[in-house]
Amino acid sequence: MKQTAMWDEVDNKLKRSYEFEDFREAFAFMTRVADVAEQMNHHPWWSNVYNKVEFELTTHDAGDTVTEKDKQLAEAIDTIYDDFDDL
Repeated sequence: MKQTAMWDEVDNKLKRSYEFEDFREAFAFMTRVADVAEQMNHHPWWSNVYNKVEFELTTHDAGDTVTEKDKQLAEAIDTIYDDFDDL
């Protein structure tokens, strides 16, 4: 499951995709991200199809640009993914 892809900044958004063994693992990852996003009060745009989760991070109240909030959430998502992979 380990991936080496990094976040890409495209069209004023940070973008990244993650793949998992199956839908259940992808959904468990999303649940953990949802908890952190709620704590940060910074919610991602994301999509999920089967085992793939795609993110786009941008700060709406800053004119839909990438801000420090997005970078912090991206880092938190990466940490969740790294921890998730160790289970």
